[in-house]
Amino acid sequence: MIMPRGSDQLLLPVNPWFIALTLVAAMLLEMLPLGRHPAAPDLLALVLVFWNVHQPRRVSVGLAFVVGLVMDVHQAALLGQHALAYTFLSFLAVTVHRRVLWFSLSAQALHVLPIFVAGHAASLFARLIAGGMFPGWWLLAAPLLEAMLWPAVVKLLLAPQRRAPNPDQNRPL
Repeated sequence: MIMPRGSDQLLLPVNPWFIALTLVAAMLLEMLPLGRHPAAPDLLALVLVFWNVHQPRRVSVGLAFVVGLVMDVHQAALLGQHALAYTFLSFLAVTVHRRVLWFSLSAQALHVLPIFVAGHAASLFARLIAGGMFPGWWLLAAPLLEAMLWPAVVKLLLAPQRRAPNPDQNRPL
């Protein structure tokens, strides 16, 4: 098997319950009543993109749509606004998932930045078409913050899959 550069160890298979737990935790963090600032990063979108890049067969565009509808109902937003944005994010992430994994974490952050920008643009476009107000130029900071959080999220969510170093020189796997 050809392994991407920079990955010096194989990862264990991901537990589907861990994927569900991280998505539910990100959704609950987004549902906290802290107020919504336009520059606040969308943690659920960040976790969705992560799983779409690393496990595109398990976390699909359909799941992103359902999660988006749940967020629309919770935030009393235009029905379909988050669903459209998360679906678009997931589609773009699945499209480039093989390419992104070949780069270092900082280069990966640069590769997912346009995906986050496109997701926020889709959400803004849906809001403005429905007659909503422009939230301000602070909205441009959210995709930048999400891209800056990418390396930390990758290290955190891949930690349970890392193998312990194997001291046996006769069995490299």
